[in-house]
Amino acid sequence: MDDDESREHVVPGSDEEPDTPDVRGYDFRGEFDLGALLDAYATTGFQATHLAEAVDIAKRMQEADATVYLTFTSNIVSSGLRETVAALVREGYVDVIITTSGSLAEDVIKTAKPFKMGQWDADEAALRERGINRLGNIYVPSDRYVWLEEYLYDFFDDFFAEKPIRTPTAFARELGETLEDEDSVLKQAADNDVPVYCPALTDSEIGNFLYYYRQGHEDDVDIATMDDYEDLIEDGMLADTTGLIAVGGGVPKHHAIMTNLFRGGADYVVYISTGMEGDGSLSGATPEEAVSWGKIKENETNYTQIEAEATLVFPLLVAAAFEM
Repeated sequence: MDDDESREHVVPGSDEEPDTPDVRGYDFRGEFDLGALLDAYATTGFQATHLAEAVDIAKRMQEADATVYLTFTSNIVSSGLRETVAALVREGYVDVIITTSGSLAEDVIKTAKPFKMGQWDADEAALRERGINRLGNIYVPSDRYVWLEEYLYDFFDDFFAEKPIRTPTAFARELGETLEDEDSVLKQAADNDVPVYCPALTDSEIGNFLYYYRQGHEDDVDIATMDDYEDLIEDGMLADTTGLIAVGGGVPKHHAIMTNLFRGGADYVVYISTGMEGDGSLSGATPEEAVSWGKIKENETNYTQIEAEATLVFPLLVAAAFEM
């Protein structure tokens, strides 16, 4: 093999120039401009470019006057993203919320008692002795849940007085009406008539306290979910256009795309996820997989997934795509 032939293997050359933008990042010369930095993400590559795609899709949702579904898991409310979610609701950018029970519990707690910064590498047994629960590098003292139980017991008496069988959306709305914290997601949702769906309402301390409360009421009180599910499906079918921003996976994400299946799929979709696709779980499933089920409409420019941890990118998405 001569040098020319080996060079052809190592440097084969190109027959054509790709008709795409040049890769180029933000130019830090001059005065810093956050908007320009985020615009530059489009040609930065990797997940930065996916974030730029998400910003574009979120803007198109608004231009299309889409019914916007925001789904998130409870860790979002555990973190400082609670304020970001509340802002989106307060400013009228969200029409439907689907979340987990822990979001409701922790949103209520934070109206009275803050969570505290901690560390990942902690002596778990020592934390237990001190009555501190760890969520990543966030600490939640157990007295928060003592306070929550007392608050909810008073709320339960009023909530079930009207009738013994209620829905999760009614629970979230009426609970939000009792709150005064402007950074509360539930308060903003109640004030702005945004329904909060919580299909797994018992999967947190709320479920534990409902269990104890029910023991003293001869099993008369109950939470029914099918009325909510019917409303979610039927309201979705009435919407001309729908958009979905899914922060994390699990039940909230799937409830949004499953109920959009009845209308032929969601029109615009943004996923923010760290779930891996390889294990076949829904939390790591890509938008492309949802297209195969008919849960997202097929269009190569109407969906994207940012593979990143939400506290890093969700505020940037909101800052770039929504006018606060």
